[in-house]
Order: sequence, then structure tokens, then C-alpha cells
Amino acid sequence: MGLMPKRVKFRKSQRGRRFGTSFRGAKLAFGEFGLKALENAYFTDRQIEAARVALMRNLKGGGKVWLRIFPDKPITKKPAETRMGKGKGMPDHWVAVIKKGKILFEMDGVPADIARDCMRIAAHKVPFRTKFITRMMH
Repeated sequence: MGLMPKRVKFRKSQRGRRFGTSFRGAKLAFGEFGLKALENAYFTDRQIEAARVALMRNLKGGGKVWLRIFPDKPITKKPAETRMGKGKGMPDHWVAVIKKGKILFEMDGVPADIARDCMRIAAHKVPFRTKFITRMMH
């Protein structure tokens, strides 16, 4: 498995509701450029890893990248062809709950055009709408 917590207080969690705006983690904290979420969604561990790999591969060794999200919510799944009832399924994978406005990735140490290109390629791996931002924007 990709990213996941080392240990958690509870093995299973309730679904919760995906609405509202992210106030924490909505400003660039480390780098000069960032990728900001424009929708509320779940971002799975595998999707995060795919986006991160795409980002690093296109940076070609230069610059520095920060991941501002971490999948800490377990999603459960019942086995195939199981009848209803008999309790909640086993944890299947982990997701990060993304609210609009949240910064997903940050980048520094590269020119703006290269950063924009890298973020665009990473954005193709992200299952919701995003926006490229710079420190000048806010």
C-alpha cells in the first residue's frame, strides 16, 4: 500500500459529509508555487502517489516539492457477493478528505513556467478540479 498512517486510534471511521471550505492549509506555507483544490473530494493514497510521481518525474531533480495532504481516513469495503447486514466491512484503502481551497502540493526552486508545467501534469492525476497558484496571488 501507498501512504497510510502508522497507527490509528480507531480502525474504521464514519463517512462524514464533504462540504465547506478549507481555512487551514489554504495558503502557501513553504514554496513559491502551489496546486489548489477547487472542489470537495476524496483523494486516495494511490492517486496522491501517482500525482507525486508525475510531479517529481517532470521536475528532473531540480527544485523542492512539499505534500500538504495525508490520507488519514480509512474507507471500508465489504467482500464481493456478500449479503446485506453482518456489520461494516473491513478497511480497504485510505483517503485524504479535500475541501475546496486546500493546497495539495507546493514547489520551489524552479522557474514559474516549469512549475506551471509540472503542476499541470500532476493535475491530470487529480480526480477533481484544481488551480495553479503563486505567492503573488495572495
